[in-house]
Amino acid sequence: MGVLQQFGPSQQEWRERRFERIIGDSPALESVLEQVERVAPTDSTVLIQGETGTGKELIAHAIHNISSRCGRPFVRLNCAAIPLDLLESELFGHEKGAFTGAIAQKIGRFELADKGTLFLDEVGDIPPGLQPKLLRVLQEQEFERLGSARTHKVDVRLVAATHRDLTDMANRGEFRSDLYYRLNVFPVLLPPLRERREDIPALVAHFVEIYGRRMSRHIEHIPSATMGAFASYQWPGNIRELQNLIERAVILSNDGVLPNPLPTAETRSVATSPPPTTLRDSERVLILRTLEAVGWVIGGQKGAAAKLGLKRTTLIHKMQKLGIARPALESDPDVIARAAEATQEQ
Repeated sequence: MGVLQQFGPSQQEWRERRFERIIGDSPALESVLEQVERVAPTDSTVLIQGETGTGKELIAHAIHNISSRCGRPFVRLNCAAIPLDLLESELFGHEKGAFTGAIAQKIGRFELADKGTLFLDEVGDIPPGLQPKLLRVLQEQEFERLGSARTHKVDVRLVAATHRDLTDMANRGEFRSDLYYRLNVFPVLLPPLRERREDIPALVAHFVEIYGRRMSRHIEHIPSATMGAFASYQWPGNIRELQNLIERAVILSNDGVLPNPLPTAETRSVATSPPPTTLRDSERVLILRTLEAVGWVIGGQKGAAAKLGLKRTTLIHKMQKLGIARPALESDPDVIARAAEATQEQ
């Protein structure tokens, strides 16, 4: 008997309310929610892993909402969105005058999350110099603000998330192995959308309702051809990409009919390529597509490194590690033209 069936109807409704923002009932998603229900009542650290756009923050919220800390603060921080020189202050706070520009005392995210949950998204982007301090606060539940010798004690449950392969990063010396083991107490791997295709119709209906209401457009019909295109697409951007495309489709809709926002060529080219199965595969696909889009130009303002937000040397290193080699230019006149144009700009 499945988990949902062994609960009574009231229990099932109660469970659905706790996961009300998480759409779908595929086996892959149900497996994740079962793990969430097991770990949420504890205070154990959770590491949510998955590709970009798979809904890691929603899962973090669910863990908090069905834990004993529900009603206490849920504090979030995207480690990749904060400049490296400010990240320590964001995490631990600082005293007035601790550094140039520190004109007032600042409370960090760990203090704000005291007695609650702290969600650190993109934890793999925390720089090596800051990782020992994060390890200490996880182990000892204490820290000092920048510019202060006073030790602060906190009671914080940490939920971390990343799309990076932390095992690979630890093996390369880019992420402390002891911190990785401390974060990886209870790993939760979110499936990409291509592995839970049964949920696509429900997700489409959900986003159609949201954007239809927001734009005052009543969508009465989703053609089978449109839904078929959604079902066959590989969704490299996962649920976030689906959400954005549904918003586009609602804007383009006429007479209450939802059009197919996927370009035919794009749908065909992506659908015929094998889906990536690991974080390494996903990274390889992203780099390849970016290189192809810019004509295999690595450096410069319009090069692949800039578009991926990487240093030129870092991208070259990744290409070597992933076995990505530049094809012969003479086989593609368009590549030659783009490469020549970009080279003149460098």
